[in-house]
Amino acid sequence: MTTRIEYRDPERDTSTAWKIAAAALLGAAAAVGLGIYLARDQMRRHRRELFSPHPLRRLAALGYLKSHPSVDDLPLLRDYLTWEERPLLRKRASAILSRLEGALAGDGFVGSGEPS
Repeated sequence: MTTRIEYRDPERDTSTAWKIAAAALLGAAAAVGLGIYLARDQMRRHRRELFSPHPLRRLAALGYLKSHPSVDDLPLLRDYLTWEERPLLRKRASAILSRLEGALAGDGFVGSGEPS
């Protein structure tokens, strides 16, 4: 019967640790990239749904615009107000537009989105 002696190679252990760290970093970068892509896609979808033929989708898009205000939304909401026929949705869009204009006016912006 022979006894087998195993030796640990410290260079091999370090190499494995670097490979694991690199794979974890690559996975995290891929997850962040995918998250950014999905967030942008969701924003485009919500803005596109503002002119949807379905009233509930338009209501959801207005809710999104209310919670994510932007200077770019001013002309979009103005166009929407001239397009929308339902009084409830027009009233909600008007309130969101007024709130957005007020918030931007308080930050030093005028209605066109340019600094004053």
